[in-house]
Amino acid sequence: MDPRIAVVIATRDRAPDLLCTLERLRALPERPALYVVDTGSNDGTPELVRRRFPDVAVLHASPGEGPAARTAGVRATQAPFVAFCDDDSWWEPGALSRAADVLEAHPDVGLLAARVMLAGDRLEPTCGEMARGRPTARPGLPGPAIGGFVACGAVVRREAYLAAGGFPPEWPFGGEEQPLVVALLDRGWELVYVPSVVAQHRPSARRDRAARAAFTARNDLRMAWERRAPRAALAITAGSLRRALGDPHHRRGVLRALRELPSALRRRARASSRAERRLAELAFPRSS
Repeated sequence: MDPRIAVVIATRDRAPDLLCTLERLRALPERPALYVVDTGSNDGTPELVRRRFPDVAVLHASPGEGPAARTAGVRATQAPFVAFCDDDSWWEPGALSRAADVLEAHPDVGLLAARVMLAGDRLEPTCGEMARGRPTARPGLPGPAIGGFVACGAVVRREAYLAAGGFPPEWPFGGEEQPLVVALLDRGWELVYVPSVVAQHRPSARRDRAARAAFTARNDLRMAWERRAPRAALAITAGSLRRALGDPHHRRGVLRALRELPSALRRRARASSRAERRLAELAFPRSS
């Protein structure tokens, strides 16, 4: 067992996917400690996990916590590094030990983004962008400096994640990575892409793609209005409004964001110049 790393999964109502993922994770040579955070499942997920995998820690969070539910798992473990999974993703054998080695060797790296592979040996589009990298960080980093990542293919330094506040509370799944990126960059941490660390993702047939598209549109606008520089926020808003004209799911998210505009402006805290520069240079397409 590699005590340096644990795996945290947030889930709801996808027991068949989750059980398959846990089987794969338990077979890893690292034998990481596993934490499942259930966000109000109605399909008996907690009971099924406890019965089939008694060594897996099952935690509970409210349905409204969304991606922030992962923080319960991060707090529960004492491992210095934490890898995230979705209930429809898993890590390749040896990937977690390689990630821990990289993070141990580079104490200023707060988040490592893995190479995420889809069915048919296809690369997750965001990873293709990350691989290109930009000259935004110091020499000697273990991979390209990044300004975004795929949550199901990320390994974080526990202390950095908790100090940054983790994934934002009350944000639904879909584009929840950007606030964490800014919070880490604001605090001086580096984020890197390390393609030798590999995760697999098979988006669940139980995933509500329409709802996720709407939540992503909403989250992108909230992020722009709460943290981005005025010029960037205006450009993001204009692009989102244009897309809403032809995409009803995106339009639903934009309308929700517009209703929340007053609260977003009240919470506005502009990102540091370092974070803004990284985000401006490294604009990624949306993940699957």
